Amino acid sequence: MHLEIRKIKNVKKYYLAHSFRLDNKIRKVRHYLGSNLSKDQIIKKRKNAELIIKEKIINYKKIRDPFKTVISPTELKQLKTLEAKGNIKAIHLSKEDWKLFIEKFTYDTNAIEGSTVTPKEVSNILKKDKWPRERAKWEISETYGLAEAIAYIRNTKTHISLALIKKLHKITFKNSKSFAGKLRKKGEEVVIADRFGNIVHRGAPSTLVIRLLKDLINWYSKNKKKYPPIVIAIIVHNYFEIIHPFRDGNGRVGRLLLNNILLKHNLPPINIEMKNRAEYYHILREYQNNNNIRPSIELILKEYKNLKKMIKKR
Repeated sequence: MHLEIRKIKNVKKYYLAHSFRLDNKIRKVRHYLGSNLSKDQIIKKRKNAELIIKEKIINYKKIRDPFKTVISPTELKQLKTLEAKGNIKAIHLSKEDWKLFIEKFTYDTNAIEGSTVTPKEVSNILKKDKWPRERAKWEISETYGLAEAIAYIRNTKTHISLALIKKLHKITFKNSKSFAGKLRKKGEEVVIADRFGNIVHRGAPSTLVIRLLKDLINWYSKNKKKYPPIVIAIIVHNYFEIIHPFRDGNGRVGRLLLNNILLKHNLPPINIEMKNRAEYYHILREYQNNNNIRPSIELILKEYKNLKKMIKKR
């Protein structure tokens, strides 16, 4: 690690920097120490900065791991067999089917993230503009916002882009979050802990968010015809959740992206039900820790079966 000094007029800004090789490319990580520092201040701040840089490098490598996963021809055949068992066809939902799906998706997707709006209340909000008095305004806003975002992905021709990612977040949270449509800024780090205080997920360092999203977009562009559509959609969704590019709302945008890619490959949309939340969190951990996408595929196929049942009951 080495010290970098940038002089702007009469101010000297100090950074600790380190270069490392990853995927045959040289990467550099910097950490700001302060301005106009004395030698003693630099020594004192450097120790903590070294630990922060080491952690950033570890996180970066962990986040990159999914892209190193190589699916062999045998595994690919097995995955296609799993898809076949799900009897998935490029069905086109009717107008009434879509209304029902939007209600279900809006309820379950928001409920997974802690919304208290009930299925009946979601239906009344979307069909009758009837607001439940006991619900907070932000919950009602996000009900409208998520439903609008689903309508948006039905019509957009874009598969995935930085602009689309930010657009989906802005539509969903435009009336509930001040940072709607804005990626995490430098210094805005995300750490998710369980109810016991144990860290279960740490998002990408804020300084790497845009670079990692571009990696994801480029990966999709190169591989969208290489693997089965469900596999492609799952990898995009799971990797997006690992990056965690927004301060909040990543789960909902990730599930919108999942559906957008399924739709762009002429597959039906999917709804992760609230009752399957524990299984949903499990598939994310399996992917991040073990690069294992089979649990994700199995959950998607199960939810497709539930979608068929829902449509038949209508």
